[in-house]
Formats: sequence, C-alpha cells, structure tokens
Amino acid sequence: MRFNAPGRETGYKLLRILAFYVLVIGGWWLIANAEIWSPFLFPAPDSVFRSLRTNIDNGQIPAAIGATLQRMAVGYVLSFVIGMSLGILNASSRWARETIGGIVLGVQSLPSITWLPLAVLWFGLTEKAIIFVVLMGSACSIAISAQAGIQGIPPLLQRAAGTLGASRWQAYLYVVLPGMIPVMVQGMKQGWSFAWRSLMAGELLFVSAGLGHLLNVGRDLNNINMVFAVMIVIVVVGVLVDRLIFGRAERWVLERWGYAA
Repeated sequence: MRFNAPGRETGYKLLRILAFYVLVIGGWWLIANAEIWSPFLFPAPDSVFRSLRTNIDNGQIPAAIGATLQRMAVGYVLSFVIGMSLGILNASSRWARETIGGIVLGVQSLPSITWLPLAVLWFGLTEKAIIFVVLMGSACSIAISAQAGIQGIPPLLQRAAGTLGASRWQAYLYVVLPGMIPVMVQGMKQGWSFAWRSLMAGELLFVSAGLGHLLNVGRDLNNINMVFAVMIVIVVVGVLVDRLIFGRAERWVLERWGYAA
C-alpha cells in the first residue's frame, strides 16, 4: 500500500511529535528517579498520571474544566466585543487614537494579576470579579490588534469603494472588516492567551470551582502529584483550544487570503 506525499508528511510529523514527548517523559522519569529532589517536591510521571486518572475518575477535573471554560467564554466574548469596538474607534478617529489609544497601550502593560485587588473591592469575592480580571487582561490586546489591522489596509481600497458609490458603513462592511481579518486572527489568539493566564491567576486566589481552585487544593493538601496533574491539564486545554479553534482560523485565513504556499 502506497502513501501519497501529504500522507507521508503527516505520518512523519506525528512520529516526530510522539518521539519528542516520549523523550520528554523519559527525561522526566530519569530525573525523578535520580532523586535529585525529594519525591514530595519533584514526583515521577507515573505518580502524576495516577493522580490525574484518579481526579478524572472522581469527576473533579471534568467539573473544574467545565467551570473554567464557562468563565473563560463569558470573559473572552466581552473582551472581544469591547476590544474590537475600541480598536475600530481608535483606528477611525484621530482624537480617539491620541487619547483613548494611549490609555489602551498603558493598560496593556499592566500584568493581569494587578487587577485582582480592584476587582475584589468592586465586585467582592464573586464570579464577576474573575470575569473582570479576564476582561482587563485581554481586551486591550484585542483592541491594539484591531487598530493595527485597520491601519494596515491600503487607503486606496477605501477611496476606491467610495468612488464606486459605497457608503461609509458599506466600506467598513465590505472593505475594512474583511481587510483586517488576517491581523485580527492573530490578535484574537493573543487575546485568548492573555485571558487564559488572567483566568488562572484569578482562580488561584479565590473561587469555589475551577482548575485554579484544584491547584490550590493540591497545595493545601501538600499533594505535589495533584499540582503537577492539574498543571498538565491546564497546558493541554490551552493547546487544544489553540489548535482546534485558532489554528484552524489561521489556516483558513492563509488559504482565503492567498498566503498559503
């Protein structure tokens, strides 16, 4: 049975990825068994995977993933709507760009965890506080990307649309918005990563359910295996969202806009 070139390349890619992770886990196992550090500080992979399986079987990790993703969805949607609005406003108005744009850049430089004390004072120890931290952690990144996407569109295209009789709204709908999509996809991906880190930081400090809460439980129980297991879950969820959603969006943009080889 013969495999075509794309099929062979896919197979080689899977083998490379598999070999890499086998090496990583093997190195982890060797370091753990060398007992450079105590097993209470650096566990072996088999202990971590047993803890991972136990917490999946008892329902803690699935419930935590559901609660975390629910908060993430609400916070990220709000971040996208507000960030897009700010980005379009800053790109369209010189006054907004010189005033609001400066604030957006300044706020973007703040680590997301610094918003938590303010969120607690404003909203108390509630879900709203966590969502506020997620919002402030990612909205400005999306706004900056949206502004850059619009400003990167050649002015000639908008003038051509006006010459052909397009109204301002039609020019935005058929020229500006499609033209900003390649940059915007990158901005959405970056905004997701900022939002994900913000959410984990918020859940670590206070929340009744979620992956960050499970990390705290592992710490309180002095259970290093549980801490490692939850960290692996956080990484896996982040990678899956990136590959299944933003990775596909990037491939679509590359093909649709003619950037693909």
